[in-house]
Amino acid sequence: CESCYHKYKEKVIHDYHYKPEPVFFGDGKLYMGIELEVDDAGEDEEYAGEIYNTANLTADHLYLKHDGSLYNGFELVSHPITMEYHKNKMPWSSILSRAIHMGYRSHQTDTCGLHIHINRSAFGDTYEEQESVTARLIFFYEKFWAEILRFSRRTEEQANQWASRYGGVISTCKNSLDTAKKAGLGRYTAVNLTNEATIEFRIFRGTLRYETFMATLKFTHCLCSLAMKLDDEQFQSVTWLQFVSGIDKNEYPELINYLKIQRLYINEPVEGTEEI
Repeated sequence: CESCYHKYKEKVIHDYHYKPEPVFFGDGKLYMGIELEVDDAGEDEEYAGEIYNTANLTADHLYLKHDGSLYNGFELVSHPITMEYHKNKMPWSSILSRAIHMGYRSHQTDTCGLHIHINRSAFGDTYEEQESVTARLIFFYEKFWAEILRFSRRTEEQANQWASRYGGVISTCKNSLDTAKKAGLGRYTAVNLTNEATIEFRIFRGTLRYETFMATLKFTHCLCSLAMKLDDEQFQSVTWLQFVSGIDKNEYPELINYLKIQRLYINEPVEGTEEI
């Protein structure tokens, strides 16, 4: 009937397999597509519409999808966006605040993750260049797994279920990539290699706390930038202390503060506020 036609034609929450043509926002080489799961307040079209309208006041930055792993919520998916655009133009603070106001939670659930997709094309013009950067990223995750796990706010059990490590030989970057490809673990890995166009970082627990959300994006951006800058030999010698002390305090204040909260930044622990 006509009323049902209009009701379902205008649904905001799409099915799980919905994937529109990507729209790229910002000028740059490296783009980050975000998947943020929210739960507890309902897979509700009206609530979803409020979040959708908050995100897309100036452009269609974000769409919403059903996710079968959630009990009572949905997934927020952004188009590919540069770090600069995420930081200065994307209304993440308003989006997260609106979700909290309506009763949604992300960190305070057992279901929600925060996944970050990076375009492989940012890593180089050739397949070999892209593979080299990918190998460094896997090496970093394997070498500093304890630190990554603390940063992610996941337990080891949660990581094993949703975003496991590859394990095996980690003596070199190349060995790490070879091990990952032979592992046959599918997409439920901390660094997911199963997508043709992107590398997906799946380890992070969901959050609606703006500072933590931005810290996670900036951490991933800093790591990818370093992996793109250094060669294998240089990258393999980097310590955790060197990595975090090389982060620009003025450019990435949320990240520095979050690292301190998680006791991952030199010897400057601070107290943080509650995760949401």
